[in-house]
Amino acid sequence: MNNKLNNSIWLIFLIFFSILFSCATNPKGQPRPGEARAYFNLGYDFALKGEFDQAISDYTRALEINPNYVDAYNNRGLAYASTGQYDNAISDYTKALKINPKYVEAYNNRGNAYLNKGKYDNAISDYNKMLKIDSEYAAGYHNRGVAYLAKDQYDHAISDFNKAIQIIPWFGSAYFNRARAYYLKRNYDKSWDDAKRAQEVGYQIPAEFIDDLRKASGKKSN
Repeated sequence: MNNKLNNSIWLIFLIFFSILFSCATNPKGQPRPGEARAYFNLGYDFALKGEFDQAISDYTRALEINPNYVDAYNNRGLAYASTGQYDNAISDYTKALKINPKYVEAYNNRGNAYLNKGKYDNAISDYNKMLKIDSEYAAGYHNRGVAYLAKDQYDHAISDFNKAIQIIPWFGSAYFNRARAYYLKRNYDKSWDDAKRAQEVGYQIPAEFIDDLRKASGKKSN
C-alpha cells in the first residue's frame, strides 16, 4: 500500500514538474522568445538605474535563452563599457555585428569603446563603416570628430563637427568640441563663438575650458 502511495506521489510530482517545465519551453523544447525579452527588459531597467552588474547578468540570461539576440549583445556591451570593461564591450559589439553586419549602433558603440581605449584608428574605422550605412547619423560624425581631435587632426575634426551640426543644429557637444578644435588651432574668436553657441543650446561647458580660453585670447568673452 505504501509503495502504491509513494508511486502515486512521484507520479504527481513528475506530472507537476513537467507542467512547470512546459511553461518555460515551446512545444519543440526551445525556450519561449518572450522569456529572453523579459530578461532583456530587466537588464535595460537596471542599466537605466546605473546597476550595470545586474544589467549584465540579465542580458547574459537573455543570451543564454536566445544566443542570436543582437540587441542583448549590444546592450550588454554598453553595460560593460559603462563599467570600464572595454574589451568585453568590444567582444559583444563584434558578436552583434556578426549577426547583423548593418547594425549602425553597434559600429558606433564599438567605435566609442576603441576611442576610450585610445585606439583612435580603430574607432575611426568603425565610424566610417557606420556612416557608409547611415550618412545622416549625427553622433557618428561627432564621435569621429572627437577621434580626429585626439589625433591632432583639427581640420578633419572641424569638418565632422560641422556635419553633425548641420544634421542637428542644437548639438551642444558638437559646438563645444568644435570650440576645442578652434582653440587648439589658436583661432580664439571662432572658439568663443562656438562656446557661446554651446551654452545657448544648454550645453554645460567645463569652467576650466573657459578659463583657458580667456587666458589664451586675452578676452573675457567674444
